[in-house]
Amino acid sequence: MASADLREELLCSICLSIFKDPVMLRCGHNFCRVCIDRVLDTQDGSGVYSCPECRGEFQERPALMRNINLHNVAERFLISQQEQEITGICCTYCVDSPVPAVRSCLHCEASLCEKHLRAHSKSPEHVLSDPSTSLEKRKCSVHKKILEYYCTEDAACICVSCSLIGKHNGHKMESLDEASGKKKKKLRNVLQKLITKREETEDRVRSLEEQKRKAQEKAAGEAKRVTALCTDIRRRVDNLEKKVLSEISMREKQKSMSLSVVIHKLEIKKDELSRKMRHIEELCNMTDPLTVLQEQDTGDLCDFEEEGGDEDTGGHDKQLHDGGDLDVAVISHTLHTLCEVITGIRSGIYVEGPADILLDVNSAGNYVLISDDLKTVTWAEEEQNRPETAERFLCNQVMSRRGFTSGRHYWDVEGSGSGWWMVGMCYPSIDRRGEESLIGDNKSWSLWRYDNQFSVMHDRKEIQLPDKISSDRFRICLDYEAGQLSFYELCDPIRHLHTFTATFSEPLHAAVYVFEVYIDGHKYYLDSWVRITT
Repeated sequence: MASADLREELLCSICLSIFKDPVMLRCGHNFCRVCIDRVLDTQDGSGVYSCPECRGEFQERPALMRNINLHNVAERFLISQQEQEITGICCTYCVDSPVPAVRSCLHCEASLCEKHLRAHSKSPEHVLSDPSTSLEKRKCSVHKKILEYYCTEDAACICVSCSLIGKHNGHKMESLDEASGKKKKKLRNVLQKLITKREETEDRVRSLEEQKRKAQEKAAGEAKRVTALCTDIRRRVDNLEKKVLSEISMREKQKSMSLSVVIHKLEIKKDELSRKMRHIEELCNMTDPLTVLQEQDTGDLCDFEEEGGDEDTGGHDKQLHDGGDLDVAVISHTLHTLCEVITGIRSGIYVEGPADILLDVNSAGNYVLISDDLKTVTWAEEEQNRPETAERFLCNQVMSRRGFTSGRHYWDVEGSGSGWWMVGMCYPSIDRRGEESLIGDNKSWSLWRYDNQFSVMHDRKEIQLPDKISSDRFRICLDYEAGQLSFYELCDPIRHLHTFTATFSEPLHAAVYVFEVYIDGHKYYLDSWVRITT
């Protein structure tokens, strides 16, 4: 009765099964983590969350606190239930009604209750053991004698005759207790490694669930901003609002589905680890060494630590973390196409508006011309004789006055169709005179045009863009907190070219480089120029 009452307390009210990884809401009710996550996912669009047990409401998605004590109680209850199912051996001689056996006689191959045990022969050949249903396995199949030793060379339990006159004669022997003790020690080491692996798996599940939650929050926030803007101009941009919200919903669902697949695989792995752990704990708790040694699948359990069990999901963590995020620049450009309809909409969608980029003449190299409005860079045939200072580039390069340390910004450029040039962003600590002063080397990121081809480069690692680029207009988008710097071709529709991911540690300045070209030792002018159009 007590066991049944305890089982009722350990049931999740959603799945009606024993708790798996129980978590607790602020109201005090407990659920399986997977179960309550699914319920909260269905409540995301309603604007309010509630407890399935007491209907208590939360304005924000409630944090899930792991209930370690309840987790341990549920684990022990499952183990005890399995032990009860495995035992239940009855006395061989109580034929009228089943009576639980307390010992088994290896000589008689019978199980005995308390009553029949008192009347049983006490002679030495009658060896008693814990109750067992497989007594014939405790005798040598060749000599029909009780198994008393363990042959370490053949990894077999043997009788005294096997050690004296059988095929195991001369082999190293151990008592069953000694051999069982060594195997238990090895099993405990495996158990500890399994526990560590399960904890690592649980940590990964929690990390992925946190990524999933943040992706949903970000998607919800972007959707609200779009809805708030479109409310004021709904009559003229109703179709646009639906398109943008559909884009956000699609990308959020794609990431949620990807994370759910990995989480599901990890849950299956965690259950398998728990099953193996319970089985090993059962073996370690057995008092009968022969049963431990004769367990058929313990070899696989002992070799578990050699397996590389994380290849199927570990490689996805970084890919899931880096990819699948909302491409806000594409959405922004879609909204920007309505500039002729709604004045100022360019500065109100997703990004903080076009960055006001002005070039810093004090950083310009001596073979570049800077326009009066500080927006255009042109390669110069003649040296400009600017004073040599610490901040001036020795190469044909210039950076912006303004640096960005937070927020999301973009700036558009147009480049010459015949020249060679680079555009990108760099740290102010970039080398101004040495080998690593070119944007695309250390501390900088760039888009490079040369010989009618395009590449992106960082840390001197060049990635050639495979698709043909016909436009001369490009957009550079910065999301400082997210650590993303993206390049787009301003065609119709806007086309993503490449995104660099980094943890930015300094202000980021726009930078432009224009090339002179040497052919057979002679310098040629190829009309290299870049104009900042925002």
